[in-house]
Amino acid sequence: MVAADIDVLFHALAHPARRAVIERLGLGPATVSELAAPHAMALPTFLEHLRVLEAAALVHSHKEGRARVVRLRPQALRAGERWLADQRALWSRRLDQLDAFLQSPEPIDPPEQPSCPSPLTSRP
Repeated sequence: MVAADIDVLFHALAHPARRAVIERLGLGPATVSELAAPHAMALPTFLEHLRVLEAAALVHSHKEGRARVVRLRPQALRAGERWLADQRALWSRRLDQLDAFLQSPEPIDPPEQPSCPSPLTSRP
């Protein structure tokens, strides 16, 4: 997944109302009215949240009769999950290396500094 796609995905998941929509859609498709009902916001504001989720490819909506039905697109979540798993593996490896370094029985001497004559002690 491209970094820009990850940015769009995490931006979409950054708002609690959008996360609540994703959680609700995990139970199955719902109409816009059903999704908007638990949120104390104007419908145009809620529709903007749905547009953000659609732009991130997290949801897809279509008309069924007079209602607009929204469905979850879990493949977008899987891409974010893969990115998080990669980050978890990277940091786990780094922490294991740090632990091994800290547990090392041999003391590590600081690197030798080049000897430079002090301007106070050297006289021509």
